[in-house]
Amino acid sequence: MAKGGKGPKGKKITLNMAKNCIKITFDGKKRLDLSKMGITTFPKCILRLTDVDELDLSRNMIRKLPDSIAKFQNLRWLDLHSNYIDRLPTSLGQMTTLLYLNVSNNRLTTNGLPVELNQLKNIRTVNLGLNHLDSVPTTLGALKELHEVGLHDNLLISIPTSIVQLPKLKKLNTKRNPFPKAEEADTFVDSIKRLENLHLVDEKDLCTACLRKCHLARDKLNRIKSTATTIPRKALFSTLISPNSTAKESQEDWRLRSTSS
Repeated sequence: MAKGGKGPKGKKITLNMAKNCIKITFDGKKRLDLSKMGITTFPKCILRLTDVDELDLSRNMIRKLPDSIAKFQNLRWLDLHSNYIDRLPTSLGQMTTLLYLNVSNNRLTTNGLPVELNQLKNIRTVNLGLNHLDSVPTTLGALKELHEVGLHDNLLISIPTSIVQLPKLKKLNTKRNPFPKAEEADTFVDSIKRLENLHLVDEKDLCTACLRKCHLARDKLNRIKSTATTIPRKALFSTLISPNSTAKESQEDWRLRSTSS
């Protein structure tokens, strides 16, 4: 570590370098890709490129985001995963065009998540996995457009029901958190486990053949459940009291016959 405890100096990004890192995505959007550049400080020069649609600063060594990041008013996609960020700026709530936010694998604590995140009314994906969250702000439950939420690999022992019950939620990843044991957990834990491996679709989005297949599978499952509850399970070895001792006697009898022959 450098003198003064400030860490490595990192790579300096110039405006020309940043311009050369702008790419056009397959759907015609402008992405500024500064991932894996060895950056330790948010490069202020990119504030002159706020017309981009996507910003990738992942896999660097950035520790702090400035409030000025809100100048990216057209941004729909922000990737900050794998840095050293421990707090998100309150101004992030002003970036209301955001659809995707990835801040996984950082050093975020619950106190580092500002209440202003509840202003991201259009956001569909939020990844907060691999951080140090010991609770989830209930304000995230105000984000009614959320489709996917990543909360895996944190310090969570519960999930607010306001998040589990989000109307458009299709996937909720809460794996590898210290939740209570199954017998001690609240009923919402079952809902979480189902959502982790469940991808929901509306019936109108399925073709006729797929919809029919789903109905048949559901009917079959219901029949299996009803059969299991009506037919009692037969006990194994119902007339055999001690199978091991019987086998031992048979073995001794076989040995006597072998030695006498």
